[in-house]
Formats: sequence, structure tokens, C-alpha cells
Amino acid sequence: MLEPVYIVGAGPGDPDLITVKGRELLTKADVIIYANSLIPDSMLKFCRKDAEIIPTASKSLEEIIAILLDRVRSQKLVVRLHDGDPSLYGAIQEQIMALTEAEIPFEIIPGVSAFQLAAARLQVELTVPELVQTIILTRISGRTQVPEKEELSKLAAHQASLCLYLSAHHVENVQAKLAEHYPLDTTVAICYRLGWDDEKILTVPLSAMAATTRQEQLTRTTLFVISPALNHTKTNYINSNSEKSTEKRSQLYSANYKRLFRQP
Repeated sequence: MLEPVYIVGAGPGDPDLITVKGRELLTKADVIIYANSLIPDSMLKFCRKDAEIIPTASKSLEEIIAILLDRVRSQKLVVRLHDGDPSLYGAIQEQIMALTEAEIPFEIIPGVSAFQLAAARLQVELTVPELVQTIILTRISGRTQVPEKEELSKLAAHQASLCLYLSAHHVENVQAKLAEHYPLDTTVAICYRLGWDDEKILTVPLSAMAATTRQEQLTRTTLFVISPALNHTKTNYINSNSEKSTEKRSQLYSANYKRLFRQP
């Protein structure tokens, strides 16, 4: 019986943020086929010294599939290492279809996504009670077209916590569409190469989003976070405990809320 191909999410870049299961697979793998343009080489420190490590930035899908099939049929333990979480813009659907057609088993190991590390770095909660309770992960249309019903200006109308992937090349268009619905003083976090050694996070008002992105020459591996939560400072949380505050804490901490493990 063949070993499954393991499609592993490496996380956003920091080797310490790969899951324990993902790391253990890297330590055991005979072959690691990894997206070297999106994953720092420091992630390979977990691999065996005798492992076959194959970068794929210059390879076509057909070449990648051929390698996967050849190595797994040779009774090798194969890891296909993707950045972030494979389910988000991971381009794994074509690989899943090819493996299924070839009757090769596979297992997907999730990873930390860039939006999660962005929130951690910014020290914010993206779902603040009575302010915002929805997170939208999306992108603007580019070479890959977004369905018309998911067009950015329609999603921006919700004024949710919006996390934009793969959109820096079109940042002027992004800013214009967001400005249709978000106030121009809404804080935008521009997050470049999160988890890498040269990570950079800039917070600017929406009105300066495009100019700052161009000035810093940020194109690839850039995530934008636009959210009312970014304007909701730590001071708001402190003040929310006072009697004069009109803000409410999460029901999780409400003294009047009945719950299974703690009585009011």
C-alpha cells in the first residue's frame, strides 16, 4: 500500500509557526517538494540531511505532478510543502484532482495563515463585540478573476474585517473600491512577508494605502488588513470596564450571562 502524499501548510514564514504535525512530517520525509519562492529556506532546517529537497518555483504543474507520482510510487514518504494554509490560495485543487485520478492517497495538514499572524503582530482581535463580527478573506481580480458576486466593492459594503491577499499589484484600484464604503481614516495594515526575517508592517489611513505601498515598493507576499477593529485601541478595552462606558464586553465575561461551567 502506498503512503499518502502529505500536503502541508508551512505557515506564513516563521519556522516556529508550522504545526507540530507538519514539522514531524518534515523530519521524516524522504522527499520535500516545496514552493521556494514563498517559503524561506529556514523552514528546511527540520528536514533530514539525506532528504531529497525539490524547489518548484520554476516548474510547471505537470512537472510537479510527475515528481509527486514518481516518488510516492517509489515508496517514498513525500511532503508537498505550501506556504500559509493550503486551503487559502494554495492552488492545491489541481494537485488533488491529479492525485485522485492517479489513485494516490493524500492528506492535507493545515497551517497558520498570514491573516492570523497579522492579527497577532498587530495585537488585535478582528471580531470585536458590537463593532465587527465577520472576517472576509478575499482578493481583487487580477490574472485570476474574482466572481462578479464577490467583487471587492460589494464585499467592502459590509465594513467587516477585510483581509486582502494577492492584491498589491492593483493597490490603487483596491483603495478606490474600499473608499466607497470605509471612511478614509480607517486604519489599514500593510503586512509584507509576515514571519520572514525582513517582515514589515505599516499602519496607515485608507487614504494613504496606495501611496505607501508604492513608496515602499511592496508587491509580492503582501497582505492588507482593513478593519474597524484596528481603530479600536487598547484604551477602548480599558475604558469598557468603567460604568460610564457605552461599550460592552464579550458575553463570555458578562457577569449576568448564564453558562454551563459558571453560574451568574
